[in-house]
Amino acid sequence: MDSVNKYWNDRALLEWQVELGATDAILDAPIDRYALETAKPEPKIAPTPAAQTGGPEKRAPTPPLPQAPEIDAVGLARTAAAAASDLPALMAAMEAFEHCELKRGARKFVFGDGNLAARVMIIGDAPSREEDRAGRPFVGRAGQLLDRMFDAIQMGRAHADAARSLYVTTVLPWRPPSNRAPDASEIAMMLPFLERHVALVDPDVLILMGNTPCAALMARNGISRLRGTWAEVLGKPCLPMLHPDHLLRNPIAKREAWADLLELNAHLRGLQG
Repeated sequence: MDSVNKYWNDRALLEWQVELGATDAILDAPIDRYALETAKPEPKIAPTPAAQTGGPEKRAPTPPLPQAPEIDAVGLARTAAAAASDLPALMAAMEAFEHCELKRGARKFVFGDGNLAARVMIIGDAPSREEDRAGRPFVGRAGQLLDRMFDAIQMGRAHADAARSLYVTTVLPWRPPSNRAPDASEIAMMLPFLERHVALVDPDVLILMGNTPCAALMARNGISRLRGTWAEVLGKPCLPMLHPDHLLRNPIAKREAWADLLELNAHLRGLQG
């Protein structure tokens, strides 16, 4: 192509670009944008410390969760019991004690019943269903049998004569679920209150009825072997006896219970003489 024809050709192209809207020339030479790479560059990621060192990635250890301080329930019970100067104060301290889980499932608080001046204090195991409803120890069939047993030797919790009257309580003031036997931790927790209870009533003789009071105050089990044999508990003469519930299930054992009642009666007469 000669120079004249090239001129007119370039001018035609330039005019065509102006008609398309091009106003300024940016580069001296055209760029073939179809030949450019269309792939976008990958973003750069800062290397982790593990990648820099070449070792496995290590995470900061998770800090341990804070733990609640352990509660010394036995120590708190001992302090509360020692501060009780009389039975009403002891009763209030026991009712306010919040560390025994049995309290949350029981209906009523069971403290004691009978003559506070009684020479004989009977300690049972734990409240039954009937006692939980009544809020008194030794009620229902077992309580009725207990009253008949001691009436046979002219004694009772309602007796006018303190020398022939009774005071009754239980190792625990709240009923265990389904009348189960109390466990060792429950007994240990409430033992300071029971010991203070005995000290404030100050009877001449203790009667431990069943395995639970024997385990609590004598650290021994096996009421069938222990019954009828005198021991000393908290500085007082103590006679283990079969619980009325046991006698209701095993009527033949009433012979042993009668022998124990006669032994108790003879002991009390000896104290009078």
